Amino acid sequence: MAVLAPLAAMLVQLAVSRAREFQADATGARVAGRPRGLAQALEKLERANEVAPMAANPSTAHLFIVNPLGRNVLMRLFSTHPPIEERIARLRAMRI
Repeated sequence: MAVLAPLAAMLVQLAVSRAREFQADATGARVAGRPRGLAQALEKLERANEVAPMAANPSTAHLFIVNPLGRNVLMRLFSTHPPIEERIARLRAMRI
């Protein structure tokens, strides 16, 4: 049990980080008054990352707007950011 507690705590911390990222997106969209504009910016960043993937160290991945480490299930579980597709969908659904 003592071995699993730190792992569980880390997963909770990462989930909170992803929730805060959604809140930051919503706040940015409200301040700018253009949730679709922010969604379009995220789409452009994602496309640019697909065309020219970034070489990033996993220890600095949390500093990037777009996940530089890929999209596999394990990376999503340990990611500090929610999937960009989900962020874009939430922004497109926002009404200000």
